[in-house]
Amino acid sequence: MLVSLNQFIKIFESKNSETFAQFMKNANVMLGTGKLVPLQEYAKNNDIPASDLQVLYYHIIDRNEYLERFYTRSLRPILPLTISETPMTKTNMNNDILPNYKNIIRNMHMRDILQKTKSGLENLPSFMDVLLLLYKKEVIDYKILTPSARHYTNEGRIGSVFSSFYFRASIMNPYLVFSLCQKILCTKENMNTRVFSPTLGWTSYAYGFLECPMVTEYVATDVIENVCRKTQEFCQQNYSYKTTQIYCEPSENLYKNRVFMKKYGGYFDIVFFSPPYYELELYPGKDQSTAMYKSYEEWLANYWAITVELCWHVLKKGGRMCYILSSYGCSGSAKCANSEIDILKDMNAIVAQKFGNKEMAMKMKNKNVHVTAGSHRETGERIMIFVK
Repeated sequence: MLVSLNQFIKIFESKNSETFAQFMKNANVMLGTGKLVPLQEYAKNNDIPASDLQVLYYHIIDRNEYLERFYTRSLRPILPLTISETPMTKTNMNNDILPNYKNIIRNMHMRDILQKTKSGLENLPSFMDVLLLLYKKEVIDYKILTPSARHYTNEGRIGSVFSSFYFRASIMNPYLVFSLCQKILCTKENMNTRVFSPTLGWTSYAYGFLECPMVTEYVATDVIENVCRKTQEFCQQNYSYKTTQIYCEPSENLYKNRVFMKKYGGYFDIVFFSPPYYELELYPGKDQSTAMYKSYEEWLANYWAITVELCWHVLKKGGRMCYILSSYGCSGSAKCANSEIDILKDMNAIVAQKFGNKEMAMKMKNKNVHVTAGSHRETGERIMIFVK
């Protein structure tokens, strides 16, 4: 299931130009339009010094050094899986604390997270696509040749260029989920806590909740078959002593599933997830909610409102629904009739119609979320908690 360092490095193996002169003749630059331009022509037109291109060439030849660093920082799992740290405090919920707990998630779903998930609001190539083109085909994304990127590359910090300029799907830290469960969502009196998630969050939610001693059952659904299968395997291999069930269908479809609704009516203590941020991230799969519904308004009515009804139905009286969102406008999307929409406000309004006033709303720190909300930029996310 997990990718080793050697397997990761092998993905990028290729026969490259043997000399810098050959590289200058063979390499191409990919423009934002997708058009390829010979490197020699592009360098001449943009006054790029040969010395800068030499540094880039030697990085390509010696790429294993960077790839090993990236693997160690972002893909090497913490084993054993046990989360033994003290949970974060209520006032300091931070997705960036102990980020190595994300590594096993990123490793399990490497292609889906680093390559197949696309940015919906900007024309951003995915992180892994850029590396594959650079190392295997000597095709350089034009952003790598901007003055600021060349500056970092010359300083030996090309990793900062890759991480800043190219898209990777966001990941919730299992340690954050573990902390929310221990400090806010679970009660000490309930040592038989049952949890439902209408999305899987790349297996992060399962990992975080199943590490909590009071959680005895975890049920979830998603539409990415790969993620559903791997999450079920993860649960069975590591938490066979707990009850787990992973469905593979849209949450709004479960609401129409009579067997599911009868089995789990008023059953769960907690519903937890981070719902899709509409078109901020576009995940693989034809059953994704953003692919199913033609407009933002239709998405709210047919995905979000129905999912809220599902959550209400499966929660016990007194049970908590917790979801994490960031507010942003979707002015980059052709589906939005109103470029000033506020997704957090709109989604909360639908939840409030069913649940009433929220019990709690907290800020959560997350350096990887920077999205536009109306005319301002907001960093971080909101943890919303409603009680049935």
